[in-house]
Amino acid sequence: MYGPRFQNNPAQVYRDMRREHGPVAPVFLEGGVPAWCVLDYREVHHVTNHPELFGRDSRRWNGWHEVAHDWSLRPYVEYQPAFVFTEGDEHRERGGAISDALADVDEFELRSQVEQICDDLIDGFAGRGEADLIAEYTHQIPLYAMAKIYGLPDAEAPTLVRDVALSGEEGEEAVRAHGRIVARMRELSREKRENPGRNVPSFLQALPLGLTDEQIAADLFITLGAGYLTTSDWMGNTIRLMLTDERFAVTLAGGRRSVGQALNEVLWEDTPTQNFVGRWATQDTQLGGKRIRKGDLLVLGLAAANTDPQVRPDSYAGAAGNQAHMSFSHGEHGCPFPAQEIARVITTTGIEVLLDRLPDVELAVAPEALVWRPSVWMRGLSALPVKFTWY
Repeated sequence: MYGPRFQNNPAQVYRDMRREHGPVAPVFLEGGVPAWCVLDYREVHHVTNHPELFGRDSRRWNGWHEVAHDWSLRPYVEYQPAFVFTEGDEHRERGGAISDALADVDEFELRSQVEQICDDLIDGFAGRGEADLIAEYTHQIPLYAMAKIYGLPDAEAPTLVRDVALSGEEGEEAVRAHGRIVARMRELSREKRENPGRNVPSFLQALPLGLTDEQIAADLFITLGAGYLTTSDWMGNTIRLMLTDERFAVTLAGGRRSVGQALNEVLWEDTPTQNFVGRWATQDTQLGGKRIRKGDLLVLGLAAANTDPQVRPDSYAGAAGNQAHMSFSHGEHGCPFPAQEIARVITTTGIEVLLDRLPDVELAVAPEALVWRPSVWMRGLSALPVKFTWY
């Protein structure tokens, strides 16, 4: 599950794996790391609904000896004192704390802040009549927004943009970037302990859980990493759809109703989180006709599950109003609902401001010239060059 073929057409790779292996397929991740990929909707639902059989504590993994030090997925897979790696009552307590902290975010204030962020970014490139909407727009908006939610100075957002993006790439630099972000989150936690305000780290510290700066830093990093690229790619993939699919029209005359339709369709057809790494078997078990050994790594094939022919025989059938996709995963370890709502506010606002400011925006290259970023777990463009008239 790496290399040019997977990068360019993961949907075909998922279909080929399903045809050859059924609902659960043996795969190799980058670096030749073995795992199981859970492809079908029913099996993904089963795994996410049974944490007693498929846990989140990666210390169970029986394959750590096959993982290189600079493995790009290590920052997101190696155990750390973050809520996503906890289980049982501890996870319900820690995960509930993050959910409550995000639910405390004022969505109306957030929308206003995001509108200003978008206007400032567009002001920076509007006079040229052309832009790369990935580098200059979608990759920056979520982190500027998260910086405000975390109580970070705006001046630090560009550094976060760089390091969080690097942490999701391949190679040793991803590991170094991860270290820099966690160090800053640890420092931020200490700062907010001394000078609290209405922000996520202060909210977590005020809870009677006695969370340490180390735990809060790990939670902040995971939430930042999970929210940044997913939101950025959701926005970028939706803009791409609206610029390339005739149902939405090149002029984007459908307006805000079309934005909502495109947002939901992207979650079915080009979901930002393609695969989630992962779950680890707590005991020997069976899944999809395969024998899973205790400690085996399972990759949740969220994108594959969304196109499972047993669930959606017609690729587009029911996508417009159907919310039953697996794009936010499922179960007690799925994306917290407040986080989903924050992502939706940021994404919707970013697209609406773009269309309001640049109503005649169009692709500056042929659709087939667009390049997808290499990643096993995310689906997003490397660049989205556009042109427009500046009045």
